[in-house]
Amino acid sequence: MFEASNVDKGAHVNWKLPDPKFYEALGFEGMKDLMYRFYDEIYDSGIAHFFPQDEEEFDKVKEKNSLFFIEICGGPKVYKEAAQGQDLNEYMIRIHDNFSITEKARFEWLGCMETALRQTDMSQALKDDFWEYLEKFSKLTVNTFEDGSVYYAAYEPGDIVP
Repeated sequence: MFEASNVDKGAHVNWKLPDPKFYEALGFEGMKDLMYRFYDEIYDSGIAHFFPQDEEEFDKVKEKNSLFFIEICGGPKVYKEAAQGQDLNEYMIRIHDNFSITEKARFEWLGCMETALRQTDMSQALKDDFWEYLEKFSKLTVNTFEDGSVYYAAYEPGDIVP
């Protein structure tokens, strides 16, 4: 079972990028398959409202976000959305500032990924490593809290541990 800890508003989050062996184990098409299954779970989840409801538009999101995960997992540099020269991680954190992301939404998002990961044939150690990245990195996207406050996590490249 994959576990997720709570977000502590304003707490510093150290995290590491996924082991490139995760991408190596799945390859380009395997990563796309994983991400498409994940986004199919999202489409039927309680956070579907964050995404386009038009199927063609949603397919574009699946494709674009799959490319982000391919690149962040050590695959080819195929994600073209980030501003030239901007750190890919910072870009992804900041793009979530446009949405009211709660901890409940984060747990729903992680649950969708857990379902997709459980259906993926690869070593549990690689899945666990990828999960660790997702669990910690996703904390940086939460910006709306139960007390009604809003807080946007800071991003520092030094937060990534080797």
